[in-house]
Amino acid sequence: MATGAAQTILSPEEYISFERKFVPDAETVRHEYVKGKIISMSGASRAHNLISFNIAAELHPQIRDREIEVYIGEMRVGSPTIASYFYPDIVVVSQEPEFEDDVFDTLRNPIVIIEILSPSTEAFDRGEKFSHYRQIESLQEYIIVSQDKVNVERFLRKPDEWGYTSFQDINQQIPIASIACELSLEKIYERVTFPD
Repeated sequence: MATGAAQTILSPEEYISFERKFVPDAETVRHEYVKGKIISMSGASRAHNLISFNIAAELHPQIRDREIEVYIGEMRVGSPTIASYFYPDIVVVSQEPEFEDDVFDTLRNPIVIIEILSPSTEAFDRGEKFSHYRQIESLQEYIIVSQDKVNVERFLRKPDEWGYTSFQDINQQIPIASIACELSLEKIYERVTFPD
């Protein structure tokens, strides 16, 4: 959940060094990195946290005996073709994870990225961030989840475009084709209350 860009322009190497130096401190916020600027990440709402946990909990039994790993909120994602780094709400890797270096904190080959929208990040998550994510060759599906209403949108990579499907019925199942899993909207939104 991004809040604002810092004034300092950093190289990708300076950003990684900065983030590794300060992130282990529990009182320090994480930062994403876009075009040389760092963007501070704010805390998440109750609904955001519930949705993240619900998705991970539903994926876990489906991937338990497979070569798939799911990371929640703390795994940085980067790409060799773009100088940007993000912390997706949920990121999935299939097969052997590829990391930027031997610190193993920057994933290079996600297959699925899930972002939970908030009013302050929605435009960025749908626009510029998705534009950067599309440059990651391994990425097959991008899923965005609303936290203020039942609405999940899935973008699926096709040979020449990204296909789009919206899910708004609480009884629907969302297929995640790239990892042969499903998510139930009812389970995604379990215990989540919506504003009137």
